[in-house]
Parts: sequence; C-alpha cells; structure tokens
Amino acid sequence: MKINAVNMTEKEYLLPGNRTCPGCALSLAYRHILKALEGQVIVTVPASCLTVLHGMYPVTSVTVPCVNTPFATTAASATGLVAGLKVLGKEGLTVLAIAGDGGTHDIGIQALSAAAERQTDFLYICYDNEGYMNTGNQRSGSTPLGAISGTTPILGKQQNQKDITAIMEAHGIPYVATANASYPLDLYEKVRKARTIRGTKFIHVFVPCSPGWGFPFSDTIKIGKLAVETGWVILYEVEDGVFRLTAASESIAKRGSLRPLREYLMEQGRFKNITEEQINELQGWVNTRWKRCLDRAVNN
Repeated sequence: MKINAVNMTEKEYLLPGNRTCPGCALSLAYRHILKALEGQVIVTVPASCLTVLHGMYPVTSVTVPCVNTPFATTAASATGLVAGLKVLGKEGLTVLAIAGDGGTHDIGIQALSAAAERQTDFLYICYDNEGYMNTGNQRSGSTPLGAISGTTPILGKQQNQKDITAIMEAHGIPYVATANASYPLDLYEKVRKARTIRGTKFIHVFVPCSPGWGFPFSDTIKIGKLAVETGWVILYEVEDGVFRLTAASESIAKRGSLRPLREYLMEQGRFKNITEEQINELQGWVNTRWKRCLDRAVNN
C-alpha cells in the first residue's frame, strides 16, 4: 500500500517537547524514521544534535531505547548491539545507528566502513546539516564550497563536500538511499524498505539547519525542497546495485529541468561571501552529478 499522510500510523515515538531549535528539520526526519520502524528499534547515537533532541537523563521525549556512544564509535556500537541481540534471541529488533555528517563523513567513517565491509545487519542513517552544528557550526567534510562556518569565517570553505552516499555504495552493501526531511513520505518508505533487508543499509538524509545556514526557521521546508529542485540534493535509492530516482527527483527527470543553483544559494546567509567563480564551479558540479544520475536511471 502506498503510504500517505492519511494512512500513516498515528502512533508517535517522538513526543512533543525537546530542546531542538525552532524549525529543526532533524526532528521532522526523526519523527518519520521512528514511525517507519514502529518502535521495534534500539537506537545508538554519538554526540550530536540528536543527543540534544533526546534530552538529558532521566527526561526524554523519545519513547524508544537509546544508547549514547562516543563520537567515533556509532557503527561499532551498533555492531555490538546486533551481536548482543543475537545472543539474546531478539533479532526481530532493528538496530538503528544515526549520526550527523561530522560523526559520519569524518570522525565515524572508520567504524562505519569496517561494519559495511563485514555486512553487519543494521541500518545506518546520516542526518546531514553540512557542519558540526551542535558545537558552533564548524566545517565538516560535508560543508559546501564557499560556505561560511565557525572555522571558515571569512572566505568560506575552499573544498567541495564528500559524496558519502557514493562512498557507502562502493562498499557493495545491499541498500543505499538519499532522502530529505522536506519529503518525509519518501524518507518513511525508504526506512520501511531498509528494515526488511539483511546486511548494512545506509540512508543519507538532508536536514536544513536554520541557525547554522542563516535562513528564517519558517523556511526549513522551502529550503529543503529548493535543494532538490536545483539538484543540490538528488533523491534516489540503490537496491542490490539497481539505481532508481525517487519522489521529486524522479518527477523532475520526467517532466522538467533543474532550477538554477543560485536560487538555492542566495537564500542562505552562509553563502553571503561566495564568489561568482565558486557559484559557477558548484553549478558545474551539480550538472555533472545530475547527468550521471539520469544516465544511471535510464540504463537501469
């Protein structure tokens, strides 16, 4: 059955009242991730905005069990949970490792790569706000070229971001996908699918950050959708090597063309010092990646 806002489960696993910022896209994404897993989950998280959302012991707005782990060990923690549940005969539960881009692209990539090479049976979700937002918006491996951050305050970052989804696909794991908090039903369906697949699964979730990126908190959904409409984010999944565009990206491929990337960049204060040369470089990067995805979709 195709899921929509009407027939989605009404049960909530993320209750009202947490310490996230107004307009936080992570809370929207996490709400739908937990709904998709129907509470049959053990979560492990490193230091991140998600630990802020979960709250300080003994008070939390989240109704599922959560293990807090050091920054570099999210995937290692998940591996241990999988082994422990197996010994206890409770393999029906999903182990969800969920970390930000800092804990995935950078600090946690060693443990994640090792777990993927072993094909450990858990779901890893990277929620990507393109910086270390919980500690003051320092640049990460996911911060875009030209973006101002706490550690690139004047000229902005001078390098393009890592393509973490391509890195994870190169491990040969059975399921890799991208998602966006502004398209929660697409995210919900991908998590539902991932929970049925054995082995390491990876979903990259784009989560706009109002205070870190410099846009009004009321524009969170708008910024997320604009990212897809300009090709900054491409929604797709790769299941057993088969590539498929999904949601709005699939519609754009069928019926239209991308909007200019400039429209997305100019909505955000973090790009206030970006140069024309950098805009053109980013547009070329987007165009190349979009064409590659279109070619893969046609060939599959």
